[in-house]
Amino acid sequence: MRRPLELYIHIPFCVRKCLYCDFLSQPAGEMVQHGYVEQLLAEIDRESGYYQEYGVVSVYLGGGTPSILPAEDIRAILDKVRACFFLEPGAEITIEANPGTANLDKLKAFADSGINRISLGLQSADDRELKTLGRIHTFEDFLKSYQRVRLAGFSNVNVDLMSALPGQTLASWKSTLRKVLMLKPEHISAYSLMIEEGTPFYGKYHDHPELLPSEDEEREMYYATREILKEHGFERYEISNYALAGFECRHNIGYWTGVEYLGLGLGSSSYLQGFRFRNEPDLEAYRKIDFRSDDADWRLHQDIAELTERDRIEEFMILGLRMTRGVSGSEFLKRFGQNMWNVYSGVIPKLVENGLLEVESPYIRLTDFGMDVSNYVLSEFLFDR
Repeated sequence: MRRPLELYIHIPFCVRKCLYCDFLSQPAGEMVQHGYVEQLLAEIDRESGYYQEYGVVSVYLGGGTPSILPAEDIRAILDKVRACFFLEPGAEITIEANPGTANLDKLKAFADSGINRISLGLQSADDRELKTLGRIHTFEDFLKSYQRVRLAGFSNVNVDLMSALPGQTLASWKSTLRKVLMLKPEHISAYSLMIEEGTPFYGKYHDHPELLPSEDEEREMYYATREILKEHGFERYEISNYALAGFECRHNIGYWTGVEYLGLGLGSSSYLQGFRFRNEPDLEAYRKIDFRSDDADWRLHQDIAELTERDRIEEFMILGLRMTRGVSGSEFLKRFGQNMWNVYSGVIPKLVENGLLEVESPYIRLTDFGMDVSNYVLSEFLFDR
């Protein structure tokens, strides 16, 4: 039995930076992109040597916009993964894609290279809202891309959506949900807009929140999401993620349940053997690393931190409670050798009494009310709050 491992592979390139985006991504020419892929292949070759006792259960190509790379580069990355790691049969392999960045031939090549799940970034079905976000596509562009995805043979498709946008109304959000549901995707991720420091949106909206939907309007959108998706057979399995039965994102479930993961590529994060670390975030510095040299590891890995048992317990609770199934007291005992009810003797009963948690032994989970105020509930599981 091999230890399960997830791989996250970062492709830090996009056609144009969206106005709300604080991800590690940037536009770049073909030569820069190809040079990056060559460096990524060298990193995979080197790093894999440390993890031969693992079996890779999922691969996630994220960004940026991985779908802007040529199909042969994506194939080269996945061929290198297969050559260097033990890829478990039936592993979930996801690529993020934006409308207009992949024609039918490229999508077919993605499928031929072993990708079996695709995540399409729509955000909104309203062209005015898309323009406000700085997206490069229209809803019509998305529809064409979605059709190509299906023609290429993909039967596991996620659509990313975003609510609480500038100028968005409850009616326009419901319209976005219904238009997407007509397409019958298998998975929908629905997040609220976050105004992140360092983005153009921060300068425009941080000091002028009146330009955004009010808290009451945002809450109405949140409730509408849950109700409308449930009517169409989507099960909410995490605070912001909904899926038809059997199509939950296995890679993300791994994050929430403590499966070890290795980040490959610029700025990617890892959690392995009780340690967290991240890769070099500067593109030029990353490109200068010689992965054949003895000093490659210390040049690549930064912010290395060993998690204490308290850290691991907090993460187990906070990440696990994001999922609607909750956390298991039996699993807690297995991992930490302690009784979960004893460790949180002052927290769990209080939250149950206040209607924020419910118990179905051996699980505890957030109630609907608890989901509504999840930030507060989850913060209660921090030891030094």
